[in-house]
Amino acid sequence: MPDAPAPAETSAATEVLVAAFYRFAVLAADDLPDLQQRWRAVGEAGGVKGSLLLATEGVNGTVSGPSSGVEALLAALQSDPRLAELTVKRSTAPRQAFRRWKVRIKREIVSLGCPTVQLDATPVGTYVDPQEWNALIRDPDTLVIDTRNDYEVAIGSFEGAIDPGTGSFREFPRWVEQELRPLVAERQPKQLALFCTGGIRCEKATAYLLQQGFEGVHHLQGGILRYLEEIPEQASRWQGECFVFDQRVAVNHRLEPGEHSLCHACGLPLSPADRALPSYVDGVSCRHCLSRYSDADRARFAERQRQIERAAACGASHLGPGADPPT
Repeated sequence: MPDAPAPAETSAATEVLVAAFYRFAVLAADDLPDLQQRWRAVGEAGGVKGSLLLATEGVNGTVSGPSSGVEALLAALQSDPRLAELTVKRSTAPRQAFRRWKVRIKREIVSLGCPTVQLDATPVGTYVDPQEWNALIRDPDTLVIDTRNDYEVAIGSFEGAIDPGTGSFREFPRWVEQELRPLVAERQPKQLALFCTGGIRCEKATAYLLQQGFEGVHHLQGGILRYLEEIPEQASRWQGECFVFDQRVAVNHRLEPGEHSLCHACGLPLSPADRALPSYVDGVSCRHCLSRYSDADRARFAERQRQIERAAACGASHLGPGADPPT
């Protein structure tokens, strides 16, 4: 499940730029500490918050801040020839979408857990432009697969998409073998159409499927976020909101902050209807976790919530854990 960031600050703030980006590229392990230090300094100088993951397979990040600071960071990344073709999706938020600035070295920038899937040497699925996506997923010979986690799928997805029910991306290979392979054998689809939030998970997911012998593998180029940006709402086959890994929690079809919030006890997204239930106590419990935690846990959560409220009343921030880009 996602980390539960502390509630957003309530004071008015200037609109900020949010950028989600990634690039698969071969980065030498010995280079990573220097890159980490260099890009951390650029972000700090520009007032950037969020998370940047580095690995020998590339970079993956979601950041927010003043437009000048975010663009300076993107320019610094793209000045490295290996990252010149960085995939970037920009949107805006009414306030900082993150509380901290973290630059971390990881084993993978998106964690499939299959070391044989190396994007520099493994083919990926056929890219499908958002303008062509509707025709593909309307085709009765297409299986449409949502590669995101179950809590993301729960608040929005494409019409008719299969939900693998995975709690993390590392569970995807097991789902492929246990569920998808028998389904493909039964239905004999001509195409598999995969999608995710920004495109990065589909790079690995489609590479894995091709490696495992699946054919006709396609994926939505730029992910859901690019689709929502380019396709008019009246022509869209998207239903609901799109979960994002920052304090906006979800965005609507206009890429504006949606109606969902996070339960700060379990970190799962809540609709307005969820927040109206008796099981919901701000910062303490919700319908997802009421039976999951003990009375002692809930007492601890309640004390944390009181500290958050006291800090807010004093005009300060109580720093909770920040969200990372999808891994």
